[in-house]
Amino acid sequence: MMDRDRAYKIALGAIAEAQRTTERLAAESFDQLWHGFEILRDTFQADRHVHVCGNGGSASDAQHFVTELVVRLDSASTRRPLPATALTTDTSILTAASNDLGFEHVFARQIEARARRDDLLVLISTSGNSPNLLVAAGAARMQGMKTVALLGKNGGRLKSMVDCAVVVPSESTQRIQEVHALCLHLWCEWLEAEFPVA
Repeated sequence: MMDRDRAYKIALGAIAEAQRTTERLAAESFDQLWHGFEILRDTFQADRHVHVCGNGGSASDAQHFVTELVVRLDSASTRRPLPATALTTDTSILTAASNDLGFEHVFARQIEARARRDDLLVLISTSGNSPNLLVAAGAARMQGMKTVALLGKNGGRLKSMVDCAVVVPSESTQRIQEVHALCLHLWCEWLEAEFPVA
């Protein structure tokens, strides 16, 4: 049974673990985080499109990220909207592709239909081993797209398939997702400094 004192200890432990994980990311992988931003910036400067995908909580992160790219992060920002699409939102496409082609093709099929050379695919995964993300990364390469991945644990198979892999050094799915959210917010903050006025 969960009581208040036990809940408080769990909360403090989670906060401490998230802080340790964030500090390790900053120390070990900041160059990759910055490189991911540079790829995003260069994509938007070239008037190309960003496509984002993930599963479960990472699908929510994909949609959250795209919302902040298209609308804005900071309510005081006056920057132009940045062209981005979450490949996780069209239930008709997702269910048709799953039914007709198999779930591993739900993102790749959209990439084949919508993406162009020099667009960017951002993949979000705590494991780096989701079959539909692996197939999507392969489809992106065939299209001549750049690829950036936010990953966790050891990065999984996706780590070696993308141009830039930011790996959150944790085995805890929830801590990885929390730090992924921070990474996405940092990218948005840096982009709003790069594109300050609409």
